[in-house]
Amino acid sequence: MQKVDLNRLRQERLKCLDWKNIKIYWEAILALPIIDDVEVKLGDTIEIEAKSLTSKDEKYIYDTAKLIQPWRKGPFQLSQTFIDTEWRSNIKYNILRPHFNLTDKIVGDIGCNNGYYLFRMMEDNPKRLIGFDPSAITFCQFKFLDHFIKSEITYELLGVEHVEFYEHKFDILFCLGVLYHRADPIGMLKSLFRGLNEGGELILDTFMIDGDDEICLTPRDRYSKMRNIYFIPTISALKNWCYRAGFNDVEVLDIVKTKTSEQRKTEWINTHSLDDFLDKNDQNRTVEGYPAPKRVYIKAKKLKKID
Repeated sequence: MQKVDLNRLRQERLKCLDWKNIKIYWEAILALPIIDDVEVKLGDTIEIEAKSLTSKDEKYIYDTAKLIQPWRKGPFQLSQTFIDTEWRSNIKYNILRPHFNLTDKIVGDIGCNNGYYLFRMMEDNPKRLIGFDPSAITFCQFKFLDHFIKSEITYELLGVEHVEFYEHKFDILFCLGVLYHRADPIGMLKSLFRGLNEGGELILDTFMIDGDDEICLTPRDRYSKMRNIYFIPTISALKNWCYRAGFNDVEVLDIVKTKTSEQRKTEWINTHSLDDFLDKNDQNRTVEGYPAPKRVYIKAKKLKKID
C-alpha cells in the first residue's frame, strides 16, 4: 500500500488560510470576542448562548457570520444571530439517529462541511470525533462556531481518499452526500472500508433512482445544475458497489425525496437552491429532465473476521 505523509499534507492544506479570499475570513475569526459564560444546547438548532456579549460583540458576530457565506448545513442560533442555513440538516440527522450508537466509539464524518453533524454527535459521548473536509470555507465556519463551543472535535482538511491512511481506524464512519461527487464510487467505498475497524459501520446517503435493475444514471453534463455528479444508482446497484468494496451486510434505512422544506434558498447563501434545480412545470424532474433528487440512507457493516 502506498504511503501518505499526512503531516506534510496537513501543513500544505493549512496554507489555504493565506489565500486572499480566505484570509479575510480567518482574520475575522481570530478577532472574535473571548467569552467564558457559554452554554451550548444540542437540539435540531444548535444553540450557543452567552449573556456577557455586548451589543458591539453581537454585531461583530453577525457580520462575521454573514462574511463566511454560503452556510449550507445547520441551523445555528449564536446568541442573537440565527443562521438559517440552506439545509435543515436536523431532518437528515433525525432520520439517521435511531440507527447508530456512538458511545465510546471513534467516529469520522467524511465531507463534514461546517461540523453540524459532529456537534450533534457530542451528546452521544463518543470516544473521539474527527471530521474530514478539504473546503477552506467550511473549515472557517467550523472554527467560527467552535470558538464558542470549544469542542474537542478534530477537523482535518483532508478528503475521503485519506481515510484509509489515517493514524487510526474508525468504529463508525458517516459519509453523507459525497458518493455521487466521485468519479470512482467503488474506489471511494473501498477507502472507507479500509478505514474501518473490524465490526465497524458505514452510515451513507446518496442520490438514487428508482428501479429493480442493477444500473445507474450517468448524467452527460449536469444533474440539478451540478457538474460534479457522476453516477446515481438504483438501490440494487448501490448494494453491489458496497459488496464489491468488501462490506458484508448492507441495510437500507430510509428513502427520502428531497423537498423544499428541507433544502431552500435563504439569506445565508449567495447561490441557487432546490427550487432553481427543478423543472418549473414538473417538480418530479430536474431542469435537465432527470428524475428529481431522491436519497437512500444505508448502513453497511465490515463484519469481524472469524478465525
